[in-house]
Amino acid sequence: MNGQRISAMSVGFFFAFLLATICITVFASRRSRSASEYFNAGGRVSALQNGLAMAGEYLSAAALLGMTGAISLKGFDGVVYSIGVFLGWPLILFLVSEPVKRLGKFTLADVIAWRLRAKPIRIAVALASLPIVLLYLITQLVAAGGLIKLMFGIAYLPAVVLVGIIMLCYVFFGGMLGTTWVQIIKAVLLFAGSAVLVVLLLAKFGFHPSAIFVAAAQQADPSITAPHVLASLDRWDTLSLAVALVFGALGMPQILTRFLTVANARDARRSAFYATSLVGVFHIFVLTLGFGALALIGKHDIVAAGGAGNMAVPLLARLLGGDAFFGFICAVSFATMLAVVAGLTLSAATTFAHDIWAGVVMSHTDGGVQRQPQVARAAAVVVAVASVLLALRFEGQNVAFMVGLSYSIAASANFPVLMLALYWRRLTTAGAVAGMLAGAAAAVLLIVLSPTIQVEVLHRAVADVAGRWWFVPLRNPCIVSLPFALFVACAVSLLRPQTSEQAGYARMHAVLEG
Repeated sequence: MNGQRISAMSVGFFFAFLLATICITVFASRRSRSASEYFNAGGRVSALQNGLAMAGEYLSAAALLGMTGAISLKGFDGVVYSIGVFLGWPLILFLVSEPVKRLGKFTLADVIAWRLRAKPIRIAVALASLPIVLLYLITQLVAAGGLIKLMFGIAYLPAVVLVGIIMLCYVFFGGMLGTTWVQIIKAVLLFAGSAVLVVLLLAKFGFHPSAIFVAAAQQADPSITAPHVLASLDRWDTLSLAVALVFGALGMPQILTRFLTVANARDARRSAFYATSLVGVFHIFVLTLGFGALALIGKHDIVAAGGAGNMAVPLLARLLGGDAFFGFICAVSFATMLAVVAGLTLSAATTFAHDIWAGVVMSHTDGGVQRQPQVARAAAVVVAVASVLLALRFEGQNVAFMVGLSYSIAASANFPVLMLALYWRRLTTAGAVAGMLAGAAAAVLLIVLSPTIQVEVLHRAVADVAGRWWFVPLRNPCIVSLPFALFVACAVSLLRPQTSEQAGYARMHAVLEG
């Protein structure tokens, strides 16, 4: 009976949110007729709205479920996820928010290609962005499967398929405007729900935050609240993860394209400031909830719930707030995944429709430009099907760790070339393409050859792969793949200089300073 009551409450919250977002999507579809309205909401989103939507892009299943779960299982060692991602947001604010708005139109490729040859850049950006988006999508779908299994007892496969169908509805009909409003509502609900959960947790300990950490240390062991002395390989792995999380946000296409939905560069800066502030406060919540879950629930029960710690927050919500609050947190978490996967799918579809279809195949002819929304919808179907199929192989992985892998590819492929395009005069088209593809290929290859895929996904015995010449012991490749991409881009640019493209650098900075 208790399980049925929980299920009924969760279903009620879920369908209330779903109904509200469908209404928003239908409304947005009436205003998303042109390519500009479909892809960037016509540039009519305010700074505060965009800041909330950007925070919503980040406040995903990885932020609430994965990072909290990592902290509840690893203690202080899990805090690297939280600190690393937050440090990337000030860099977004100061380094890329204004340039992306001034130089971009629909996608990241518009910015990089501003002073370079457009077609090769667009192809390279599309190829490099595909594994980033797919891995991030897989992350959200894995979390969705685990959450639905906990809420309703529905099997993993139908839960993942359900998320894929709903996210396609958002993308098909709402476009950027609908996705933006879904993100805003989701961000407000998630932030408010997390704040209430933190207050309930503090009340449990007499509003003495230090008591939470003392209880966590007693539940596990005293060392859980302090960093551990790591083995040599683990140190490099941790450093590699930190580098990926800090710089990966500057290469995530779904975050950067949000700057194109506001009216001007000033609003782009303000929206980045709002998002940075919200994300910073949210990370304080994550730290508190992670140790609170460890103190009150215990590592054994968190592990028993499945998902490599992903279910720590829902279990804590049920313990502190009862069935109703458990249903609310589960429904909001599920809505979070729907909103994030919709934004990711739209980003991938926009890249294909604008950069490949209109920019390369149709060479920006009138017919190609007009058909961009239709092509984007077709691309969204392909991306959704591929992500659902791949998510079936990653069941049970911690979603925060998987996001770290996605950030590694973004930091290796997009970040170095974006920085060079904006701040290095001698970058050439050949250098940008070579650096982007080299970074993406190196990151993906090292991930495939790492324990993450070989042991945890393919379930090969450690003894069978550890001695192979191709096996890569690093779980996170960024510390190798990012410098490699930077070296390739610089080396190719210096070996094949282009005077005309260097002249475009001066024109670009005239636009940025104007």
